[in-house]
Amino acid sequence: MARDLRGFIKLLEEKGQLRRITASVDPNLEIAEISNRMLQKGGPALLFENVKGSSIPVAINLMGTVERICWAMNMQHPQELEELGKKLALLQQPKPPKKISQAIDFGKVLFDVLKAKPGRDFFPACQQVVIQGEDLDLNKLPLIRPYYGDAGKIITLGLVITKDCETGTPNVGVYRLQLQSQNTMTVHWLSVRGGARHLRKAAERGKKLEVAIALGVDPLIIMAAATPIPVDLSEWLFAGLYGGSGVQLAKCKTVDLEVPADSEIVLEGTITPTEVLPDGPFGDHMGYYGGVEDSPLIRFHCITHRKDPIYLTTFSGRPPKEEAMMAIALNRIYTPILRQQVSEIVDFFLPMEALSYKAAIISIDKAYPGQARRAALAFWSALPQFTYTKFVIVVDKNINIRDPRQVVWAISSKVDPTRDVFILPNTPFDSLDFASEKIGLGGRMGIDATTKIPPETEHEWGAPLESDPQVAQMVEKRWAEYGLADLQLGEVDPNLFGYDVR
Repeated sequence: MARDLRGFIKLLEEKGQLRRITASVDPNLEIAEISNRMLQKGGPALLFENVKGSSIPVAINLMGTVERICWAMNMQHPQELEELGKKLALLQQPKPPKKISQAIDFGKVLFDVLKAKPGRDFFPACQQVVIQGEDLDLNKLPLIRPYYGDAGKIITLGLVITKDCETGTPNVGVYRLQLQSQNTMTVHWLSVRGGARHLRKAAERGKKLEVAIALGVDPLIIMAAATPIPVDLSEWLFAGLYGGSGVQLAKCKTVDLEVPADSEIVLEGTITPTEVLPDGPFGDHMGYYGGVEDSPLIRFHCITHRKDPIYLTTFSGRPPKEEAMMAIALNRIYTPILRQQVSEIVDFFLPMEALSYKAAIISIDKAYPGQARRAALAFWSALPQFTYTKFVIVVDKNINIRDPRQVVWAISSKVDPTRDVFILPNTPFDSLDFASEKIGLGGRMGIDATTKIPPETEHEWGAPLESDPQVAQMVEKRWAEYGLADLQLGEVDPNLFGYDVR
């Protein structure tokens, strides 16, 4: 398996999923415009080899399809991600085994944890070139500006690494950074994120917070950093679990932090807790420009990089985007964890078009009245990342939750809005959601689209229409005899049914 960015780029090229662009391109708006057109069509990854203002090529759209996400995780199909989720579920909430088989499974996971421990590289590739002092100039990096209303150039796929000054536990997050000057950037993170917690602790002790930004890493490590995990667990360990072997780390040159040894570029600096600058506006995942916020200022004093480095980037916006593809993969990983938290849930789906977290569709094995409402309420509190889910639709287990036609049918045929829709007003909410009447405070809606049972209803429910099993089997056998063998009745073009899907 590829364990660095270059290995993954080589893999994509071998599979015909990478295009090298030799024409001169501008990192200001042009790269994002080209990439966005590829993303809309599920096109290949791109490597821009001739970027204006920089000698460093730019890789983008590497994780622009679920298929490529799976390859980054050393898998072939999204369903395999659920097996990984089962391991994580055992680690997050281990239960005493009741059977020998359960004890064996838990032992296998513990063995995987041992294999996943990070290693050390004392001569790392990421430090082949070291730049300090007046030679340090962030303008030499090919930072992109995706939208014309954006405040400036940004870093989007950098691993932002900090450390708890009390416990020494590192945090690895993926946060947006805005270029402010030759050697400074602001970092935009929510107050609940690990980096923000570390900054508050440093401020309480009157210390600066050390920061390292690792650019151009193995996409698998980016997936691990994007996975919400318990506070005291290391993202490096999760990356090792994802990859099947430990991540090789290297100690930074000027700060007491560790970074992936095969990173393409590493930025080292510090944050003085009281030092902030306006950050934004920028186009965000909601499909609008966000606001301007005072954000922590990072002062960089060292850059290290590999010889002939490659710069990996992406950008946010209305789906489909790379972040949406990552969310689809994480959805599969979360599923076993969610089932462990809410036992009646059979499956759940976060549609990309609903920004990958604003609406959730849940299927349950319904056994008693009111169960759909209970499942929706449990979902909102099951995992931190579901706190900002605005709509939860609950359907029966025989509904394919990944087929919008079936979901719409269930809502239309099984929901009485008076009885089956419930709203929770004035709950903590996403500050980027402009639909809320008050920023940071909004409502949630649950929709019970399951078949109703007494006392939810006082009348019998109609029997569902189904084919006669014997006739269906006979037609299957005689299909070629009808002269229809050449007709493929697999996936149907939705445009044939009145949709306008381009």
